[in-house]
Amino acid sequence: MARWLVTGAAGMLGRDLTAVLGAVPGASVTGPARADLDITDGAAAEAAVAGHDIVVNAAGWTDVDGAEADEAAATRANGDGPRRLAEACARHGAALLQVSTDYVFPGDADRPYREDSPTGPIGAYGRGKLAGELAVRDLLPKRGYVVRTAWLYGEHGRNFVATMLDLAERRETVDVVDDQLGQPTWSRSLAVRLTELGAAALAGRAPAGVYHATASGQVTWYGLARAVFELAGLDPERIRPTTSDRFPRPARRPAYSVLGHEGWAQAGLGPLPDWLPDLAVALPLIRAARAARAVRAQ
Repeated sequence: MARWLVTGAAGMLGRDLTAVLGAVPGASVTGPARADLDITDGAAAEAAVAGHDIVVNAAGWTDVDGAEADEAAATRANGDGPRRLAEACARHGAALLQVSTDYVFPGDADRPYREDSPTGPIGAYGRGKLAGELAVRDLLPKRGYVVRTAWLYGEHGRNFVATMLDLAERRETVDVVDDQLGQPTWSRSLAVRLTELGAAALAGRAPAGVYHATASGQVTWYGLARAVFELAGLDPERIRPTTSDRFPRPARRPAYSVLGHEGWAQAGLGPLPDWLPDLAVALPLIRAARAARAVRAQ
């Protein structure tokens, strides 16, 4: 039996991870929420990791704009937290899958970033996540896995797809930026891939290092919004293209967030599915989850 620890289990990705792992024969899953486990607390991380074969760190600071206002706190969560988990994994012989982000890159490329492309974050959030990556790779050279993802959406929590559905109910038209390019990634597909990578790691089939777990294909936020409306049976012409300078934010967003997927071959795995077919499967589930939450709120 493989003993898994999923940190941040109450979040969007964490909930999908525990659900996917719960259906895997022979997998034992422990899933503490952030309120139950502070990964920046070395003693707490040590106690949580003990007795587990593999850890998936889905906990962390996700407020990109908030990181600009309090970089120290964001780096504690996204840099020091993974370091504490890696230290505990090193002592207990466990593998660690650290979920990271496209924000470790500057976003000025014109072709997909490779797993070994030079990093260069342009904001506090990316700097903190990069610190976490480096800690994991330094402390766990043979059992540390950095899994970068981007543009994540799913049934649970706040995300772009759910926001578009909300805005569709409140506005006749919605302005969405058309000058940022990326790969919308369903959290359930990411959870499946993390489970597959973890199993391959435990079996000795996947070398430690960096992997890019984003959907195949690419699209702008504007294109994604139109796809959401089309799949929901709404008029996509209600989505209007605009530019990033019309929506100034505390944190700069990468203009180009497309990641290459060459690294999966070494683990015997292919790239994740294309973003549009995944969205078509995910959207009814997201809409059902929204409806259920609305009923509970009444």
